[in-house]
Amino acid sequence: MNTADVADTLDMLFGELAGGAPEGGAFILNPGDAGLLGSLDVLDAEQASASIHGGATVAAHADHMAYALSLLNRWAAGENPFHDSDWSVAWRRTTVTETEWAEIRRMLRGQVEQWRTALRTPRDVQPIELNGMIASIAHLAYHLGAIRQIQPAAKGPPNGG
Repeated sequence: MNTADVADTLDMLFGELAGGAPEGGAFILNPGDAGLLGSLDVLDAEQASASIHGGATVAAHADHMAYALSLLNRWAAGENPFHDSDWSVAWRRTTVTETEWAEIRRMLRGQVEQWRTALRTPRDVQPIELNGMIASIAHLAYHLGAIRQIQPAAKGPPNGG
């Protein structure tokens, strides 16, 4: 099947979660919500390194998303990066310096932009590949919610806007 009929929708939904609610209406986020990237940008390294009850830090979630998107981007470029991927690497990160935190956010932003290009570019895919493309939206939504539970400073706008 070809993604031509859903490419704009995939890009728009993923873009909303990553970059924030667009002017004139959103489908997932509340009006005025900055999305994942904007939420991470308000945090400093100390906030990104904080753990609740020994759980994963915001930095680990952001690093994990950058890694996951890098795999998807490699797939979109024609590779099969999943056979030897190591999903545990990002979860080992416990604390970050300001420089490391800035680098994680820079890498994540780059991977998000590259994946949005891949999502909006029609391509022939197998059903399992389309499932993975759609799942990338749910995956990002999950991590945005988890980050906001870990670090209240990353929360969206109160009362829906």
